[in-house]
Amino acid sequence: MKRRLRSQDWFGASGKDGFIHRSSMKMQGLPDHVFDGRPVIGICNTWSELNPCNAGLRSLAEFVKRGIWEAGGLPLEFPVSSLGEDQMRPTAMMFRNLLAMDVEEAIRSHGIDGVVLLAGCDKTTPGQLMGAASVDLPTILISAGPALSGNFRGKTIASGTDTWKFSEEVRAGTMSTKDFVEAESAMSRSVGVCNTMGTASTMASLMEVLGVALPMNSAYPAVDARRGRLAHLTGNRIVQMVRDDLRLSKILRRASFENAIIANAALGGSTNAIVHLLAIAGRAGVPLSLDDFDLGSDVPLLVNCLPSGEYLMEEFCNAGGVPAVLNRILPLLREAATVEGRTLREIASSSQCYNDDVIRPLENPVRAKAGIRVLRGNIAPRGAIIKPSAATQSLLVHEGEAYVFSSVEDMKRKINDPDLPVTKDTVLVLQGCGPKGYPGMAEVGNMPIPSRLVKEGVRDMVRISDARMSGTAFGAVVLHVAPESSIGGPLALVKTGDRIRLDVDRGELAVLISEEEMMRRRSEWIPPQDLTPRGYAKLFKDHVMQADTGADFDFLVGASGSEVVRESH
Repeated sequence: MKRRLRSQDWFGASGKDGFIHRSSMKMQGLPDHVFDGRPVIGICNTWSELNPCNAGLRSLAEFVKRGIWEAGGLPLEFPVSSLGEDQMRPTAMMFRNLLAMDVEEAIRSHGIDGVVLLAGCDKTTPGQLMGAASVDLPTILISAGPALSGNFRGKTIASGTDTWKFSEEVRAGTMSTKDFVEAESAMSRSVGVCNTMGTASTMASLMEVLGVALPMNSAYPAVDARRGRLAHLTGNRIVQMVRDDLRLSKILRRASFENAIIANAALGGSTNAIVHLLAIAGRAGVPLSLDDFDLGSDVPLLVNCLPSGEYLMEEFCNAGGVPAVLNRILPLLREAATVEGRTLREIASSSQCYNDDVIRPLENPVRAKAGIRVLRGNIAPRGAIIKPSAATQSLLVHEGEAYVFSSVEDMKRKINDPDLPVTKDTVLVLQGCGPKGYPGMAEVGNMPIPSRLVKEGVRDMVRISDARMSGTAFGAVVLHVAPESSIGGPLALVKTGDRIRLDVDRGELAVLISEEEMMRRRSEWIPPQDLTPRGYAKLFKDHVMQADTGADFDFLVGASGSEVVRESH
């Protein structure tokens, strides 16, 4: 017997209610027969000209629609918030939870049976999946795809990663301002997300590993015809998923998240993946903690892509993309379902690599141990993280005196002071940049090297903060310190001149002062002034959780399902 679909409560009803729902849709030229009980598929689109990374999604949606029509479904596209990492202030992360709320309520409140998420830039991918997981309809995701590789005066340049390098060269006096400006256009040759294994490409890759996107989702460039083909197949697939009632809760299981943690290490993926995976797991009802990320701590780095390697996403695509990586780490993978129909291990076993330098074999990794490392100690009792594959290896065990910046503004005022009392061994500490403190936990953790040291040739230092850093950034940067300084976490009690010890192999991070001294400082600590009196910023600050639990809102953890109790008429 044919299963009655959710959309029939909207479009299959008799009387006034059905008349209103069908009649208003017919304003768009839809004929009677498309309301015959076929699957109604929502296309959740984060296209925006304010978000160039996602600017290609308008045309990609047409390929998805073509696939849905072909498979016998009715496609209905709708907009949600779009979070452009490069354009939003104070930080796109502040609005990830807003997007998740937007997506959740848009899906639940409309008469759709399944949804295709059109994602791309850093926060649109996790934000959309968080919202969809809270509703739990059949869901599949397709990403915008990476931009074409940049090229400046005959040399390949990378989104983001080379921005940091060029900026330091200008500060060091080895690159002119004219050349710096000229490189802007050379870096951005097409729409699409960063062409490195930054946060956007990391999250697109992990969507394949989690099982919610088709193979090669992360790798095909945004302007590659094969991305249109993949979008068409995504439209095909969602219709069958609705018929099979293949909901997100059947895909997003504990094994899926363990695979994502392991794969992120092999990919050299972004530190931001941690806070996003924790938040997605919280929505899906999957128990996941910061300590679980040690699953990847001994996994070798296999993907030789910037910022942890040499190549860009085009080379990664040509080498076989995520399926090739999964094939390399097949012995480490758990069995898990995917939206494609095959298990993840089945996809991995049928894939192969076409360039052993871009995607290395296990016996010849880029680095032997690459997973994000969880750190704990009296600075970070609830944890902090570091990405060893992006750091200068000699700094992974380090002890030095702290120089403390009380805020981003304080850091910017002082960092170029030629008399700043720091050396290459100094540990730079930045306070006030956590989820509540910034607010939004901005990507400012990779503080600039003090200009005097840059001119002396220093390119990396140990840096510690409760902030995040861009997935395209690099360095010996300790991030996501929890609890954050703005709510009285121990990071707030560190003072200039304190000695700090970092031992990544041991997972240790400590300020070398006595517990008595720590308690004395705590008794004298004064909370910062609240500068968020109203609106979404106040909602965010009042309800955002700490980084070690995903920085979601406390009232959104878990799911509400797809049922709408009351009708509209």
